[in-house]
Amino acid sequence: MAGNDSSDEDSEFSESELDDYADKAYLGFKDGNHRILNPDGTLRCPFCSGKKKQDYQFKDLLQHAIGRGSSTSRKAKEKANHLGFARFLQNDLALAAGLVVTPPPPPTAETPSSNSSSSTDELFVWPWVGMLVNLPMEDEGVLIKEQFSEFNPVNVISSHERDLESGKFEAVIWFNKDWKGFKDAMAFENHFKGKRLGKKDWNEKKGVNLTGIHGWIARDDDYYSDRLVAKILRKHGELKTVADVTEEQARENGMVVAALAKKMEVRNKYLQELECRYNETSISLKNMMDAKAKILQEYNEEMHNVQRKARENARRILMENDKLKLELESKKKEIEQRCKELNKYDAKNDGEKRNIDIEKEKTALENTNLELATIEKERADEEVKNLMEEQKREKEVAFARILQLENELNQKQKLELEIAQLKGKLKVMAHLQGEEDIDTKIKEIHNRLEEDKEGLEELHNTLLTKEREANQELNEARAELIGGLSKLLKGPTLIGIKRMGDLDIKPFEIACKKKFSAEDADIKASELCSSWDEEIRNPSWHPFKIIEHNGVNEEVIDENDPKLKSLWIDFGDDVYNAVKKALLEINEYNPSGRYPVAELWNCKEDRKATMREVIHYIVKQFKARKARR
Repeated sequence: MAGNDSSDEDSEFSESELDDYADKAYLGFKDGNHRILNPDGTLRCPFCSGKKKQDYQFKDLLQHAIGRGSSTSRKAKEKANHLGFARFLQNDLALAAGLVVTPPPPPTAETPSSNSSSSTDELFVWPWVGMLVNLPMEDEGVLIKEQFSEFNPVNVISSHERDLESGKFEAVIWFNKDWKGFKDAMAFENHFKGKRLGKKDWNEKKGVNLTGIHGWIARDDDYYSDRLVAKILRKHGELKTVADVTEEQARENGMVVAALAKKMEVRNKYLQELECRYNETSISLKNMMDAKAKILQEYNEEMHNVQRKARENARRILMENDKLKLELESKKKEIEQRCKELNKYDAKNDGEKRNIDIEKEKTALENTNLELATIEKERADEEVKNLMEEQKREKEVAFARILQLENELNQKQKLELEIAQLKGKLKVMAHLQGEEDIDTKIKEIHNRLEEDKEGLEELHNTLLTKEREANQELNEARAELIGGLSKLLKGPTLIGIKRMGDLDIKPFEIACKKKFSAEDADIKASELCSSWDEEIRNPSWHPFKIIEHNGVNEEVIDENDPKLKSLWIDFGDDVYNAVKKALLEINEYNPSGRYPVAELWNCKEDRKATMREVIHYIVKQFKARKARR
């Protein structure tokens, strides 16, 4: 049973899926899901938590991850985790610090390890330095540096006195402190060995008449010798083995990596805090939008109720006005009747006459009040009537516009039908012979056709003029929007400004990275993109041809153009398609000037934006800013 369990664990995924799971482990480290930094600054492996040793230096931890990931006896999951861990150490921690995570260069014919098995214990003067003896004259350091420039020297110091034995001058030549400098120093020594002018040759020929400059790497015997330059070696250098230099660099690299790991942990915490704040802000914004929608709905309902109540009040006022009018008419008739009756009894007596006069005055006062009330009522009726007439006029104008458009359409169709009928009559009359007035009728029909034609041409010219004016106003509005939005739009937005005819540099960068070294790729991509941008703007180059498609002539890219064909062969489809796209855009938007022009662009759907979309976007942004204020 134990064997079966082990085989099940090993078959979690196949070897072919190893890279995919290693990528997942690598992304887990980039997202900060694993902790690798100990409190004392050392590093740990998160996949070997049960092991005793969890205080690695950076170099040891990298070797541990690479060894576990390349082992054939480990389970696939453990190998994938350690491969992802090794990639994280090399690509993210080490490269971020500018460290060289690969071990020192393997032993070659140029390194001291090929001379003896104990070369790592051999003491060299560090920083790496070379000895030059038997110099014929006191050369300037600059001349010596130029003479041995192939070994990349950093500095040269000459002795100002002659050697007592040889009577010649000596000098020391300094190299870089890194492994490249060590390689240059070994090449320097091998250069003299190949000419039999090395240290061994110098010691064997000592005391004999020597010729030629001798050179070698300074070691411990040169450091403690009584040569003229030994003081310079002891003043500016110290003795170290290759192993000492390697260990010191590994220790420095481990400290830098630990500091970087700690900084990454702090940044991950900061990112988590930012994410929490972002979530809180999103929830708050969603609540505000919901509240805004609710308020808008309540406002719409309230406006609907207000309009309904206004209509009911207007209807009630009209009914009350009609009722008051009837009452006023009845009272007016009653008063007139009373006036007639009073006039009949006008001659009875003075007392009755005075009473009648008083009654008349009261009646006149009542009539005046009734007239004022009637005037106020008529004024209110007039206002209500004007309001209703205005609404009626607006409806009639809209309806009249619809009828006018329908009439114009019917008239156009009728006119076309009449033209077709008249053409048919002309054909019929052409076959009729012997009628007396055939010429007259043909002339009349011809005149009518000419009049209709002139009317249609005039209508066509009017429509063209209006269309040209509308297009001009639309273009001016688009130009104003482009000028205004180019200053306001920042970052990714739904509506943006795109320069039609500009080359996209990304395909050039990808193609150059495949074809050139990483150091030269960016420069080559910029140069290539600039040269093709000049070609596109060159008016003498027109790589287009005319083809007929569905009965219509179209202008398309000439794929047999020598320049485009050469570009496709050298750099592939992506670069070719980028140049082709820029050519089509410049030919569509500015074929005469051949320079890029700005255009309103729908970034979401990757197409030209309509004026309606742009205005809708601006209004939406304005409302959003107003709501935030």
